[in-house]
Amino acid sequence: MSAASNPSIQVGEVGLERDVFLRRLLRELAGTLQDVVGLEEASGYISVVGAAMGEHIDGAYRHALAVDRLSREQVSTVLVDLKRRIQGDFFIVEETEDRIVLGNRACPFGELVLGRPSLCMMTSNVFGSIAAQNLGYAGVALDRTIAQGHSECRVVVHLRPSEHAELSLREYFRRDDAS
Repeated sequence: MSAASNPSIQVGEVGLERDVFLRRLLRELAGTLQDVVGLEEASGYISVVGAAMGEHIDGAYRHALAVDRLSREQVSTVLVDLKRRIQGDFFIVEETEDRIVLGNRACPFGELVLGRPSLCMMTSNVFGSIAAQNLGYAGVALDRTIAQGHSECRVVVHLRPSEHAELSLREYFRRDDAS
């Protein structure tokens, strides 16, 4: 086949670029996992990836800030900043010694997160890993998520264990061997 008989396709006509491709790939992987092993198990698999991402991101921020550990204020700033960098729209709703409450108006996965609540484990584990590594403990509750059809997300990062923990709370602890 000669070059003359193979017309060029303009990229804009297809609407496919790396970001959309990778988000769709993650959506399909999460959907396949949810269909094959169920939501709980799929969330578990994605949690493993989220924990690894959390450790990597935490290390990058601590290196950039030249600190061994982030303070609570730095943790909340980092959580908002990292989501901004990947096109989320997270913001602090409330911050106390005991918890950081975040809202979100735009998921980094965009509309592709709809129907894929297992992808929210990325947020839970990245937030939980960063908070726990720096502050010793984190309990993350995903009160509302765009993936479940809400207009906004509400994520609560508890900074102290509670005797009356919510059933949906995922707990994270500092790893002694992490730097």
